[in-house]
Amino acid sequence: MRILITAGPTREAIDPVRFLSNRSSGKMGYALARVAVRRGHVVTLISGPVALRPPPKVSFVAVTTADEMLAAVKRYLSQCDALIMAAAVADWRPRRVSAQKIKKATGYRLLCLEPTPDILKQLRSKKGRRVFIGFAAETERLLTGARRKLAEKGLDLVVANDVSRRDAGFEVDTNRVTLLEAGGGVRVLPLMTKMKVAARILDWLEAPARRGCASGAAGGRVGA
Repeated sequence: MRILITAGPTREAIDPVRFLSNRSSGKMGYALARVAVRRGHVVTLISGPVALRPPPKVSFVAVTTADEMLAAVKRYLSQCDALIMAAAVADWRPRRVSAQKIKKATGYRLLCLEPTPDILKQLRSKKGRRVFIGFAAETERLLTGARRKLAEKGLDLVVANDVSRRDAGFEVDTNRVTLLEAGGGVRVLPLMTKMKVAARILDWLEAPARRGCASGAAGGRVGA
């Protein structure tokens, strides 16, 4: 298949030296890209700023902001059979960005924030026969939040993980996830490396039912 994968955080500038972001390391998205390439898929990896080297044999696109990630995903979506949205896109950005470094001063400084674009929601109308996979990083009521995301964004699969745990989620090499399917299926996976989690997600994507759905989504034959 031709698989489009997003990874890492985005950064939203406050001033020339400061930004809003999150703790995403990109390890899960990069693991997905690495496993997919090893299995013979054609992979485009769109990544926010991370301290990782892109896997060999992937088409790599570096972005910084949520707007840049949205533009890149829109650009490459027509060329893919499946989208795996593993990036942790910053939810908020300052409404105004200072052109100069904001000097430290006594007292409080208020930032007026606005939401960043919801990439999956914006792409829902362009899904067609493509397979869409999203991630739900939660610190409470994991399955409730994941099911809401599954429905609101028209996903085929959502990968839910509790990022409050020390051995799973951001900045570590392991993950403990639950796979929730649009059809109602639920698979609870034990603690495992992110490479193994990536393999399980690819196993799901490569199942005959998904391959048939994605076949021809990008206007051509889908191969393993």
